[in-house]
Amino acid sequence: MRASDRISPWLWVPTLYFAEGLPYFIVNSISVVMFKNMGMPNGMLALYTSLLYLPWVVKPLWSPFVDIMRSKRWWILSMQILMSAAMLLLPFLLPRGDGAFFAGAPLFYVTLGLFWVTAFASATHDIAADGFYMLALAPSEQAGFIGIRSTFYRLSSVFVQGALVSAAGVLETRTADVHLAWKVTLLVSAAIFAGVTMYHTWKLPRPVSDVMNSGKTAGKIVEDFGRTFVTFFRKRHVVAALAFMLLYRLPEAFLVKMMNPFLLDPVEKGGLGLSTEAVGFIYGTVGVAALTVGGILGGIAAAKWGLKKSLWPMAMSLALPCLSFVFLAAFQPESLWVTGACVVLDQFGYGFGFTAYMLYLIYFSDGEFKTAHYSLCTAFMALSMMIPGMVAGYMQEWLGYSGFFVMVMMCCFVTVLVTLLLKVEPEYGKK
Repeated sequence: MRASDRISPWLWVPTLYFAEGLPYFIVNSISVVMFKNMGMPNGMLALYTSLLYLPWVVKPLWSPFVDIMRSKRWWILSMQILMSAAMLLLPFLLPRGDGAFFAGAPLFYVTLGLFWVTAFASATHDIAADGFYMLALAPSEQAGFIGIRSTFYRLSSVFVQGALVSAAGVLETRTADVHLAWKVTLLVSAAIFAGVTMYHTWKLPRPVSDVMNSGKTAGKIVEDFGRTFVTFFRKRHVVAALAFMLLYRLPEAFLVKMMNPFLLDPVEKGGLGLSTEAVGFIYGTVGVAALTVGGILGGIAAAKWGLKKSLWPMAMSLALPCLSFVFLAAFQPESLWVTGACVVLDQFGYGFGFTAYMLYLIYFSDGEFKTAHYSLCTAFMALSMMIPGMVAGYMQEWLGYSGFFVMVMMCCFVTVLVTLLLKVEPEYGKK
């Protein structure tokens, strides 16, 4: 009997994928709301927080080395311990924001450094966790738990973007101290993650197949990576594929980086003036639920229609709901119901439209080096969000919110153009 058989997957799969999502959303979502609450200008905010995507962009460069250095279990626990330490330090080194401290305050760069450590550890943890999942479970179990892992990853998103942001908002209102509110919120999240880490040292199984791969050397891995890299760029229609990977989500890449700042900024600055608590509920809870439902229905539609027939409905679903933010910026409604409905529309459309994107990455990766090529595709996927995000804040400061969201709508033509360029087999993805 394998060692992994002695521990039920129900005791570790949910917590493992909750632990995979928690630091990702803290790094890429909490940082945006927190720095905005503390007075960081939108240009700087978007630039610095977008750079935190970088570890997921370059992840394929070091993922092969995780196979030859230690076991997957060792990597998972080591990265969780490292993230726990960084997250526990963060509340105590958090600088006080006065709207100008970001220009050169040493503690800000220490805070940013801790986010970077968490980001690199999180990206490495992703590699090890996905590999461990395949080693610790039989193929039939892997299929059976795929929905469970996705559900708990989504729950981590709701917990971070919904519960934690709302909690920070409540504390901010009651204490009138933004710094204290985020300090307590980050400390609670760090304590929860440290608790999950301790639980995994006890309940994470030890599969007999989870051993260091001594059959490959670092030199061999570099040689193999070179081959996969070259073959990737020799694939048919690679230029159109890269254009699609980098530009299909361009409207949403700009929009998502400025969504929370827009909801939080006061009305006189062109925003909606919502409280942090309201943003946590509208975007982090209801919005994430709409995104999830959109993704589920997108998967059902793709299985019925196939990728080729899905492309246009999904491209339009991703692009057209951006109009809701043109409306919000133009009329600045006071009703939370109206704002919530617009956020739900955008997030549902994005979830539905994103299905075609993910299915195309799988389609393009097919072949001799499927796994390695898919890893490269996901790197371009992360890059497609990082680069627009870096300049989104400066563009918003230049154009104002109304002009910025009109520009986002103009980017929808780019989505249409790159979709037109794709060549896809008619029946691919259809059941």
